Amino acid sequence: MRVEFKYATEADGARVAQLLIDARAAFMPYAPSPHSDDEVRSWVTTFLIPTNAVILARANGATVGVVATRQENDRSWITHMAVDPPCVGRGIGSTLLRCALCLLQRPILLYTFQANTGARRFYERHGFRAIQFADGRANEERCPDVLYELATVQRGMAGLTQE
Repeated sequence: MRVEFKYATEADGARVAQLLIDARAAFMPYAPSPHSDDEVRSWVTTFLIPTNAVILARANGATVGVVATRQENDRSWITHMAVDPPCVGRGIGSTLLRCALCLLQRPILLYTFQANTGARRFYERHGFRAIQFADGRANEERCPDVLYELATVQRGMAGLTQE
């Protein structure tokens, strides 16, 4: 499957929000969103897309994945990542992550829930290492989480377009 990348615009907000909503429902039943779907849609359009670099993965004309990143002082963050649940297992997440890694300065940090074993295996396969475990008091879901870091440079991704 050929995957293309582009930066998200406000017009992509509804699809980005739906990917985040669908991925949470499919893969994180232990951490229901503390926000309604309408609140998530509004937040994506008014906050996430304007304040993060949001990259879409597109296959066969459809948006099938998203990763949001931001630079904060001397660190890069992956703030959100989701693949359309029916498309999981086709390499889209790995390709999308590689695209983001090529654009970000090291170190790169991200959080995921401790119970999200699929995401944890995915990030560890791509070189991230757990550096801190917390009890969840600092996140809205109150679910234990883990902070991951990638400190090494990975190369070799092209094809991101700005529209």
